[in-house]
Amino acid sequence: MNRSYGTASMATGTNNIYIQGGQDFLQEMPISSGAQGHIGFGVDTSIQWFPKGGKQLYMPFKTFCQTKQCCKFDFQEENKKTNSSDFSDPIYKEISLTNGYINRMSREELRAKLAEFRLDTRGVKDVLKKRLKNYYKKEKLMHKQPPNAEDYYNYICVIDFEATCEEKNQPEFTHEIIEFPIVLLNTQTLQIEDTFQQYVKPEINPQLSDFCINLTGISQELVEKADEFPKVLQRVVDWMKQKELGSKYSYCILTDGSWDMSKFLNIQCRISRLKYPSFAKKWINIRKSYGNFYKVPRCQTKLSTMLEKLGMDYDGRPHSGLDDSKNIARIAIRMLQDGCELRVNERLHGGHLLAVPSSAPIEGAPIPQMPRFR
Repeated sequence: MNRSYGTASMATGTNNIYIQGGQDFLQEMPISSGAQGHIGFGVDTSIQWFPKGGKQLYMPFKTFCQTKQCCKFDFQEENKKTNSSDFSDPIYKEISLTNGYINRMSREELRAKLAEFRLDTRGVKDVLKKRLKNYYKKEKLMHKQPPNAEDYYNYICVIDFEATCEEKNQPEFTHEIIEFPIVLLNTQTLQIEDTFQQYVKPEINPQLSDFCINLTGISQELVEKADEFPKVLQRVVDWMKQKELGSKYSYCILTDGSWDMSKFLNIQCRISRLKYPSFAKKWINIRKSYGNFYKVPRCQTKLSTMLEKLGMDYDGRPHSGLDDSKNIARIAIRMLQDGCELRVNERLHGGHLLAVPSSAPIEGAPIPQMPRFR
C-alpha cells in the first residue's frame, strides 16, 4: 500500500483527529487526546494512525464533519517524490483550507469580509460563500498564472423571445415569435453595451389573445405594424454583423432555459420556411449554469428566483422580451463577477436538443448569416 505520512498535534480536550481533505470537507478519526505519532493515507481511501511506541490503528474515512479544532499536518511523501498533480501545488492546498474556513463563517461574517474586499454583499448565504471562495481562488491563481482573456467570448448575446400564447395553451397551439430582443453584454467591461428590439407580425394566429396582450404588454397594433419574421431575422443578422460578431469579436448566445432556441426559434423557422440559423445552434442555458455554479436545485432557477437569491430586484416589466433579456444579463454579470465561467452547455442538432459537456473547448458562434429558405 502506498502511503503519504505527516505529523499531527492534538487539540486539548478533543478525542478526535481532524484531517483536512481536498474538497472542502474534514475527515474525522477518533484518537486519544495528547497522542503522538504519524498518519498514513492509503490508496483505498483509508487512514492509518501509527502511535508512538504503540499498535497500528486502521480506520476508514468517515463522513462530513465540521469543527473549529483542527490539527495541523506537515505532509511529506514517503519516497519524497513530488506529486505531478496540480493539486499538489501549495496554492491549491491553501485554497482548500480557505474554503473550509469560509464554510464555517456566518452570513454576517461573510458580508463583512465581502465588504472588506469591496465585493457585492447581496444574496443568500450560499451565494455569498461561493462569491468569497471564488474571489480568493481567483486572487491566488492570478499570481500563479494570469488569465488569458483571449480564451473567452468577447460578447454574450442575451435573447429572450416573446411568443403568441393563450391562457390555456392546447397541445396543438403553435407559438409564433412576436418580439425579438438582443442584449449585447461585453464580458471584459461587464456592461450592457447595446440592445436590439424588433416586434414580429404572426402569420398563423395574427390576432393576439387578451391573455397574451396582458402578459407581454405587446398590443395588437404593434404586431400589425411589424414585419414578418424573415425580414426581422435579416435585421438581426445585419445588426450582429455591424457589431462585428463572429469576425472581429467572438461571441455566444445566452438564454433563460432551452425553449427560446430549441422550441420557439425552431418552430418559427419552420413556419417561415427558413433553415435554422447556424449562429443560434449552440447557446448557454443560464438556468443550468446557475444551478451548477451555486449548487441549487432546478426549482430555484426561475428568473425571479435567481434575482432574489442574488439579492436583486426585477428591473422593468416582467414578460417584456427586452426587459427580461436585460435582467438575465444582470444575472450573467453577477455570475461572471462571482467567478463563474459561463460557457455553451446546449445545442440543437437535427432538430433535437442535446447537452454540451463542460469539457468541450470554448468556441464562439460563427459569423451571422441569413439562412436560406427551405
